[in-house]
Amino acid sequence: MNQEINIQRQYYANTANLYDKIHNNQEQEHILGLHLLASYIEFYQIRSVLDVGAGTGRTILWLKRRFPNLIIKGIEPVKELREQGYIKGILESELVDGDGCNLPFPDNSVDLVCEFAVLHHVKKPETVVQEMSRVASKMICISDCNFMGQGIPPLRLLKYFIFSLGLWKVADWFKTKGKGYTISEEDGLAYSYSVYQNLSTIDNYWQQLRIMNTNGDSDHHLGQIFSAAHLLVIAFDKK
Repeated sequence: MNQEINIQRQYYANTANLYDKIHNNQEQEHILGLHLLASYIEFYQIRSVLDVGAGTGRTILWLKRRFPNLIIKGIEPVKELREQGYIKGILESELVDGDGCNLPFPDNSVDLVCEFAVLHHVKKPETVVQEMSRVASKMICISDCNFMGQGIPPLRLLKYFIFSLGLWKVADWFKTKGKGYTISEEDGLAYSYSVYQNLSTIDNYWQQLRIMNTNGDSDHHLGQIFSAAHLLVIAFDKK
């Protein structure tokens, strides 16, 4: 296990008993994302869900309350976070040890695979997206950051310009002084991330794609690149 993974997992181990209190009021975009996802679950008659990076099982509990007959399982690599989920009544068989980069499930074995605020903590998010797409038979859902929609408007345009030239990794290397990541008390170790970075990977597996603004000023596709700090991506109709 590399140093960055150790730092992140230690952060969650140390804050596990405060995790829900810290994050519940800070992640309204993901609550909105869950409500939007619920409509897709109903419309497409989803019967089974896998939540990647399930943490303390907040998504599991929310979906179980909304859909009592839904078969849902979560994977989470941090033991202390899983234990918080068990305290809340989640079964050990429902919240299991696992890594999003190597999901322990067969191809096409779950209707829907989702993640909420996980990919910006992963050094190679495209690997997680590939694994999600491999395991899902009907749909994947990504609720995560868009660095180009964060900051003051001139900064957002600059980020987009750098990203469009293919130079974002270089710029981020200088920004983070060669580390490639930042560390904060609120979020632990995180990488600069935008869901737009993984659209080509998603396109390799799925025919239909929806991108929805869950925290920003514009729902227009081009406008939300610059104005949405968080986005919900739902992909379906597997190729």
